[in-house]
Amino acid sequence: MLQRRRFDNGVICYVSPILESIGVPHAFSTRIGGVSKPPFDSLNLGNPSDSPIKDDWANIYENYARLQAAIGCADRQRCWVHQIHGGEVIRCDDSFESGRKADAMTTNDPSRLLSVRVADCVPVLLASDDGSTVAAVHAGWRGVLAGAAVNALAQMECPPARVIAAIGPCIGFESFEVGDDVLSTFEKSFGADAPIRRVSETMGRADLPRAIAIQLHQRGVDQIDTTGLCTFAHASEFFSHRRDKGATGRMAALISPRRS
Repeated sequence: MLQRRRFDNGVICYVSPILESIGVPHAFSTRIGGVSKPPFDSLNLGNPSDSPIKDDWANIYENYARLQAAIGCADRQRCWVHQIHGGEVIRCDDSFESGRKADAMTTNDPSRLLSVRVADCVPVLLASDDGSTVAAVHAGWRGVLAGAAVNALAQMECPPARVIAAIGPCIGFESFEVGDDVLSTFEKSFGADAPIRRVSETMGRADLPRAIAIQLHQRGVDQIDTTGLCTFAHASEFFSHRRDKGATGRMAALISPRRS
């Protein structure tokens, strides 16, 4: 189970005890410990694309600096992608440039820090059990169905039994109401194991972190850290796109290979 950490500079994050045990620097950020003003208070790590209300980019860069310092990665290059709610994975090697369209990244370069942004979608961090190869994944319901997490797993070039996964805070089952089209798509993809519950003929709920855990288990990943924290329900700790109707900030999930 993920654990809450308060760092000396005031940043509060959640971390995986399993990833900590193998020396892999990582974090699932909260909204606590930064410099941004409402409605982005305070550790905002990205601007909403569908709202005219924006945070100052100077605040966002300062917040990233505080977060990276908190987890001991101030000197590592932060790598990010233009997230498109799909299943594309990019390998962060010498030819990588941030801003390319994808929803997951992998690397074995300990000078790089992989970073994905979320505000209800599911952040997933993966690492080989020796800490040499890692991946960061952003997955909303479209990304789950596109296989973002399992695609990243496949590109790690490591046997799934040797991979550790951590699924971070996201919108919870009881808060994620969806229509029949989404429910039907999950039923087609997961069959009898579909992590959904219908509440009427046209509406129901979907359990995104459970869906990802099922996908990873099916591919042979046995070590999975999770949390029951819901971004929609816990406004004091997390931004939520759905709760705040788009005018909100972003958390981030970050991970880097262990340095030998």
